Amino acid sequence: MPPSKDRESNRLSARMGRYAKVGTNMGGIAAKVAGARLFGVELDNQKNATELAAALGGLKGPLMKVAQLLSTIPDALPPEYTTELAKLQASAPPMGWAFVKRRMRAELGTDWQSRFEEFGREPAAAASLGQVHRATAHDGRVLACKLQYPDMASAVEADLKQLQMLFSLHRRMSPAIDTREIAKEISARVREELDYAREAAHIAMYQEILADKDQIRVPDVIDELSTKRLLTMAWLTGRPLLEFKEHSQEERNLLARTMFQAWWHPFSHYGVIHGDPHLGNYTVFEQDGAPAGINLLDYGCIRIFPEGFVEGVVDLYRGLLEEDNDRVVSAYERWGFSSLNKEVIDVLNIWARFIYGPLLTDRVRSIADGVSASEYGRKEAFRVHSALKKLGPVTVPQEFVFMDRAAIGLGGVFLHLRAELNFFQLFNEQIEGFEASVVRKRQDEVLRKAGLAGASNAA
Repeated sequence: MPPSKDRESNRLSARMGRYAKVGTNMGGIAAKVAGARLFGVELDNQKNATELAAALGGLKGPLMKVAQLLSTIPDALPPEYTTELAKLQASAPPMGWAFVKRRMRAELGTDWQSRFEEFGREPAAAASLGQVHRATAHDGRVLACKLQYPDMASAVEADLKQLQMLFSLHRRMSPAIDTREIAKEISARVREELDYAREAAHIAMYQEILADKDQIRVPDVIDELSTKRLLTMAWLTGRPLLEFKEHSQEERNLLARTMFQAWWHPFSHYGVIHGDPHLGNYTVFEQDGAPAGINLLDYGCIRIFPEGFVEGVVDLYRGLLEEDNDRVVSAYERWGFSSLNKEVIDVLNIWARFIYGPLLTDRVRSIADGVSASEYGRKEAFRVHSALKKLGPVTVPQEFVFMDRAAIGLGGVFLHLRAELNFFQLFNEQIEGFEASVVRKRQDEVLRKAGLAGASNAA
């Protein structure tokens, strides 16, 4: 890929402007929490959460991606905070045409428009870090041009600074979970999403992993029209997943099975997950007027795991299935949980049985098995929160963050589709003959082919 002109580097002035936007309000909330702790006063979490939302509301962008992550981890933040953060607008305002022209000129040069037959002035989609424009190549191919917003590196660093302050506040509130490792993981992954060259390599990796899966489509990257902050891909035609909510049970099940395979096959065979199973990241392609498969659209948030973590996921499943407590404990230790005792293990098993629950019974069922979408996971999260409060803060390993988030997000997709499947059979097909050493060998090979050797975030 041609090198991007680094006009939008992480400038101190841009970052300081971002900090100033919220620093006073965040400082006020921090002082209130510190004072309450000093004088033994009970905090009004709802009021503080509303103030926090007001302090952060102008930022939009990357912090909203962080809020989505935190909402899936029991007690990562008080529930009042997560609810308020979720209300904030998840996308920055789209760039106007003047901004787009300036950004495209910075990425592809002054003659950038001559490199397209046509380039849409209005964005076809907007996200937290950038927006997508539909374009046409000179050979007639329809293209998706994902263009990063200006000064996003500065915005990300400013938002992560506020996140650290938010976590610091939470640690003063006698939390059930120590968030230090969570903060490290979120910061590393969000920074990675700024690098569209890395995202292009992720796409190449997924093309290799899913090469024989006809029901899952991965876009082609147009290298000569891509940089570190512009990613140009072939446009994948499809309809939003939710448009199929009222289709037949058979068609909804087809889409759910395909989603299951799109997520679990890369993880169980290559130690790779798509860490952002948001409904907007998938569309459905059709054949003869019927749904035929899934388009995977976004590859910024990809997590590459060490084979030992994948082995821990499989061992925990088999331990729960066979009620083999030694295997369960070994799996938690392999994940990186420390200072385990019986009480902590019993609490972790509440959450594990929720995540693994649909995979443990050999029958056709819904993902929630009679629980409504609005209540999905709430009871278990409350039980985990209450129990850990009594036991003291438990440190959640880095790798667990995106595994948990992706599993919850995937479950949400199945809920929306009202899928009725034998998840036990689907999962056991994926882990049949599992060997950690084979996973490592496959992973090394696809990373090498994608140009990601040495750049893994598995370490």
